[in-house]
Amino acid sequence: MWMANPSRLPIVNQADIALCIPAFNAAGFLPRLLHSARAQSIPFAEIWVYDDASSDQTAAVAAALGARVVRGESNRGCSHGKNVLARSAACGWLHFHDADDELKPGFVEKALPWMQRSPPKDVVFFAYETRSHDNNELLGHRTFDGDALARDPLAYVLAEQINPFCGLYRREPFLRTGGWDEDPLVLQSEDQACHFRLAAAGLTFASDPSTTVINYIRQGSMTTSNLPGANRSAYQVMCKAAQSPLLKPVHLQIVGLRAWRIAANAAAYLDWETANLAANLALTLKAPLPPETGLLFRSIAHFSVRMALRMREFLIRTLKPGLRAAPVYRIGRAGFR
Repeated sequence: MWMANPSRLPIVNQADIALCIPAFNAAGFLPRLLHSARAQSIPFAEIWVYDDASSDQTAAVAAALGARVVRGESNRGCSHGKNVLARSAACGWLHFHDADDELKPGFVEKALPWMQRSPPKDVVFFAYETRSHDNNELLGHRTFDGDALARDPLAYVLAEQINPFCGLYRREPFLRTGGWDEDPLVLQSEDQACHFRLAAAGLTFASDPSTTVINYIRQGSMTTSNLPGANRSAYQVMCKAAQSPLLKPVHLQIVGLRAWRIAANAAAYLDWETANLAANLALTLKAPLPPETGLLFRSIAHFSVRMALRMREFLIRTLKPGLRAAPVYRIGRAGFR
């Protein structure tokens, strides 16, 4: 593992926070993000990039723009990269950011009061914008329910898909819990797996309504290029959650509800293996069908869930083929439709 010269980045102690960027073949995206990091009204104390054995100039671009670079010798995925950076940073707080996204100028400024609280929260989620990478069109705006997070973090992180690019993490408890889940089966849903791990370990959560991040949706990203794979990884996360002895009945019902929706999403991609597995998980947990489920599906499912899934998909493709012409990446809530 190779590390760039740390002296390239002067350390400023105004805010004890490190920006951690996992990157793979990201030379074309990093300048936008690193320029936005340099434009902060209060600087990051450290800026790190993990180059996951890229074949382009990711490491050189990051170093030229002042980041500390750790280069992996083989491609091991973003979860491994984020864990390496979390261990490498010397700061008490961490912010993980995707290489193809952007920070608004006030991220560190908005994070600083949370870092100075006593006692501090362990994880804070900030609001963010989602925009098209192609034309910068605003696609959505995401906020988080702070009351629900404080009341039952486990329930919230099971029900919601939350990306780390909007998060602030206290380094010591993050590392103590094991950080990101590096299991290849949860890749593409590793964020939810990590947040479940943090909540299950008893870490405290909060939210801030300040919009501090821009998330860009682009074709060819890890998620948008493989939506069926993202759905399969979500199923694996729910399986792990269902096996946790910490879950109460209310949490298991959320897992079951997610499993039903994963089954429907898998059916939309004709991934019958995942659809069957997810439906079986929901049935095992005795979870009721989602409230949006139609009467016909409910009637057929009374006799055979597998038949209901296939009949529903057949009718959609026959009567509303446009719904299956171009699957859309869902922004915000967990899962895909």
